[in-house]
Amino acid sequence: MLTVVCETPGTLLPQDRPMPERGANDVLLRVKRVGVCGTDLHIFTGKQPYLSYPRVMGHELSGIVEAAPADGALRPGDTVYVMPYLSCGTCIACRAGKTNCCTNIQVLGVHRDGAFTEYLTVPQAFVHKAEGVSLDQAAMVEFLAIGAHAVRRSGLRAGQRVLVVGAGPIGMAAMIFAQLRGATVTALDGRQDRVDFCTGSLGVHAGVPLGEGDEEQLARLTDGEFYDVVFDATGNPQAMERGFRFVAHGGSYVLISVVGANITFSDPEFHKREMTLLGSRNATTEDFSTVLGAMRAGLIPASLNTHRLALADVPTQFQNLLDPSAGVIKAIVEC
Repeated sequence: MLTVVCETPGTLLPQDRPMPERGANDVLLRVKRVGVCGTDLHIFTGKQPYLSYPRVMGHELSGIVEAAPADGALRPGDTVYVMPYLSCGTCIACRAGKTNCCTNIQVLGVHRDGAFTEYLTVPQAFVHKAEGVSLDQAAMVEFLAIGAHAVRRSGLRAGQRVLVVGAGPIGMAAMIFAQLRGATVTALDGRQDRVDFCTGSLGVHAGVPLGEGDEEQLARLTDGEFYDVVFDATGNPQAMERGFRFVAHGGSYVLISVVGANITFSDPEFHKREMTLLGSRNATTEDFSTVLGAMRAGLIPASLNTHRLALADVPTQFQNLLDPSAGVIKAIVEC
């Protein structure tokens, strides 16, 4: 079977690998769609802090069941999505229901080989029927669930003002689910095309281009009070540090981004706001269910999927997805 391997940063190689052997509790999947995530781009560029090479990327996937345990709920031919955070079920986080930050977590495409391949085995506990959604939609559930999880974790309430810094797919996911909770959302990003997409296709209240005068514009939009909840989805340490300034007194700051750097902030500024600082990692089954419900209700814009490529073309075309002029929001690989 064709498998695309990230051998070293910047190097993707096609390999002919044997079919995987299914364990007693595993599901054998024919991979059909794989969403390209910022994590994959960071792996390709050598900026993912939790990874060793070589690695098969890809953790946003949908597929068709080829074989499954006879005593389970899945049958050959079922269309499914995969929850790619393989948690242990027994650690302190799992016992508290926080499987998203399991101390022994194995994320497909990061800690173990992922879905840039034709067939994949996954423990059946992490494979779910994708009823009522398409293969394309099922491959986008995971990144949307990360945004849904961040919004749920923030405790956001209807009528609050939200700023999302970083208008990549994860940031857009946070915008979508913040709006579904009744928040007034502003997007801040360094790319005008992304800002325009957020105001046009996602319908956010306001979009502010990063640069000179942006803080003054954010102040004007909020009568100088700034934002009840700020989400950072930039993957940039300087942006993450700067975001503390945009949180209203009594507000919350949610860091969705993961970077291999120390983040510092002014303690007096932090304390005078009595700010709540939250990390948000991955998602749980509750968040996946939230996304599926929104998809079935027609609340997720199809325009998020802007690019497609075949698995065989990934070694030569993947780098093009990094080009800002290409206007990529979400690319999907067809296997």
